[in-house]
Order: sequence, then C-alpha cells, then structure tokens
Amino acid sequence: MSDSTISADEIGRTLLNIARTTLEEELGGSASSWQEASWLRQPGACFVTLRRGRELRGCIGSIQADRPLVEDLQANARGAAFRDPRFPPVESAELLDLTIEVSLLSPLERLEFDSEADLLKQLRPGHDGVLLEHGYHRGTFLPAVWRELREPQVFLRRLKIKAGLAEDFWSPEIAVRRYTTQSWSEADLER
Repeated sequence: MSDSTISADEIGRTLLNIARTTLEEELGGSASSWQEASWLRQPGACFVTLRRGRELRGCIGSIQADRPLVEDLQANARGAAFRDPRFPPVESAELLDLTIEVSLLSPLERLEFDSEADLLKQLRPGHDGVLLEHGYHRGTFLPAVWRELREPQVFLRRLKIKAGLAEDFWSPEIAVRRYTTQSWSEADLER
C-alpha cells in the first residue's frame, strides 16, 4: 500500500466491495466494476471470512503474498463461498444474509524458541496470527481466534489439532511463524 493518501477505511471498503462483487458475479449477478488502484496489483495475502449472523459460513485465505492482492482476494472470496470443505457451497439466496470480512496479512516472521514454554512466552494474545508447521502438517489461526481462545496454551493446543497433530505433540523441528492482520468487516463498515 504505497499510496499514503488512501485511508484504512477506504482500503477496507474497496476490498469488501471487490469480495462481494466477486461472489455476486459468481452466483449469476451482473458484472460490476470498481476502480482498480495500483495498490491492488501489488503482491498481497488475505483471508476472506463469511458469516451468517455470528456463525462461520466459510473462511479461506493465503499466508504468503504470491500474487497480486486483487487476484488473491477474488480467489479467496470464491474459496470461502464455494470450496471450504467444512460447508456446502453458498447459494445465491443466502448471499444477502452473509457478512464478509477481509483480513490483510503482514509478512511472516519466524519465531526462534528452544521449548514449548519459550514459544508460549513469545506469543502475543490478541495480536498474532500464528502458522505452525511440522513435516507435512500445517495449520494457522488468524489473530481473531484469540477472541475465543484467550490463553496461549489453549491457542497452541488447538492449533496443533488443526494442523493434524496431537495437542500435546512437541518436536524441536516444529516451525512457527507469526503475522498480524488488518481486518475489515461489512458489519463495521457501511455496505
């Protein structure tokens, strides 16, 4: 986001508008347009979360900025609506009842630690998104998960389970990286 004249709210409104427009078009709505700013073509990583009321309806995202932000956003909006394996695909009748949230990720920061206790001391509840990897096991929690899992030990246990590991698993080969997010929700900004 090199253009410092753009406010955070304007960035959020733009991202939310693109995500909703992408879903409307995918569900047979007319094609809409938005003004494509240069910052949308910069590499970016984001998550798109869909909620019906307070209930999760889909969440898909990218951890690393491997493509232009606008492409990442559109792919993750489609993924959250139609490819989250936990839910059936979104149908056009429910789109108006869904609230979209977009979380823009910072670059990953590798954590160095010599034990699980040392790792737990380094986690910043309410602030860090965490990516845990061990071999082919991988899982991440966005910073918003801290609202439900407030204790670092519980957060880490659940993250291990999400990655397909036992909650008490530990190995010196575990790799952990953290990131932060800037998030916007249609619930907070006018649609």
